[in-house]
Amino acid sequence: MFRSSRHIYAQLVNDLTGVTLASASSRESAKSDAKGKTPACAAVGKLLAERAKAQGIVRVCFDRGGYLYHGRVKALADGARAGGLEF
Repeated sequence: MFRSSRHIYAQLVNDLTGVTLASASSRESAKSDAKGKTPACAAVGKLLAERAKAQGIVRVCFDRGGYLYHGRVKALADGARAGGLEF
């Protein structure tokens, strides 16, 4: 995942082959009903979980990219868990 001052981006990557399996960002879901940064991050997590489940991926390893686990990073993780991903 990557967090900028305005948006958040998340990808599911197969580390063995280096291939991106699924991705989602707040730029895609900016048109959603989420108002504010933290609710938008939760929506990104749910969107990523939907795309992962469509490919049959259920268990993932969450790499927070060096960011502290609170606020928007935590909202993204909680949204992904709510969408059905297991960390």
